[in-house]
Amino acid sequence: MKIAVYSQYYKGNEASFSALLEALSKKKSEVFVEENFFQLITEQLDFKTSVPIKTFQALDESFDLLISIGGDGTILRAITYVSNLAIPIIGVNTGRLGFLATIQNNRIESAIDSIFEGNYKISERSLLCVETNPENEDLTQLNFALNEIAISRKNTTSMITVETHLDGEYLTSYWADGLIVSTPTGSTGYSLSCGGPVISPAAKSFAITPIAPHNLNARPLIIPDHTQIQLKVDGREDFYLISLDSRIATLHNSTIVTIKKADFKIKMIELYSESFIDTLRKKLLWGEDKRN
Repeated sequence: MKIAVYSQYYKGNEASFSALLEALSKKKSEVFVEENFFQLITEQLDFKTSVPIKTFQALDESFDLLISIGGDGTILRAITYVSNLAIPIIGVNTGRLGFLATIQNNRIESAIDSIFEGNYKISERSLLCVETNPENEDLTQLNFALNEIAISRKNTTSMITVETHLDGEYLTSYWADGLIVSTPTGSTGYSLSCGGPVISPAAKSFAITPIAPHNLNARPLIIPDHTQIQLKVDGREDFYLISLDSRIATLHNSTIVTIKKADFKIKMIELYSESFIDTLRKKLLWGEDKRN
């Protein structure tokens, strides 16, 4: 197998990276490490290994798998290399929660064994994309988000007003710090922190969650994932922020934002020993009550 490995940081990930390389070498895999990460660990941290390693700047369809080392944020950055190539992704979790990065450090070798034996399933995850009028150059590339697209205030402590239309029909104007449009995958991220619902990855839905709304009757809303969402921002400042997962751009208040489902999906590898429900129960400590 031709396998790509991506990480953002080496500190704290040393043992996981070494264990992963060792497990892949036993399978005689062709290993490619993202160039910037490889340069960091070899030149600055003097990392050495007997495993043959090549590097990559971009991926193509010849790759069989992308493995990220880090937390869920690392996976969100890793998908920018995959885009619409349909390369499956799995993550080694060295972060905190790990809803997306599900391989634990002590199970790296067994996870690699399961992957090579075909003991896994593919979970296809929907993405969001955005259009702006007028067009914004910062959003013409990597115009997709696996977790969420969020609108938020910029350079001000004042609220913004987000006028919201669904499929051309006026919904409401949120007085808030911002607004989150989340996929099922992102429902356990920023949206959850703002009181949004948890959505099963298989559900064909998106969630609209206001950030600290001042109109107190505003509540998170579940909508079909084929809905087209149009947003218009007003506020005391002339500009606001839009974020696509971890990527941020600045837009003028005159900009109209249209959010809809992307025309491709991300393939996440899900081991049979792990499931969304199992992860949910563990990470959110559901059932951790003496009465149970």
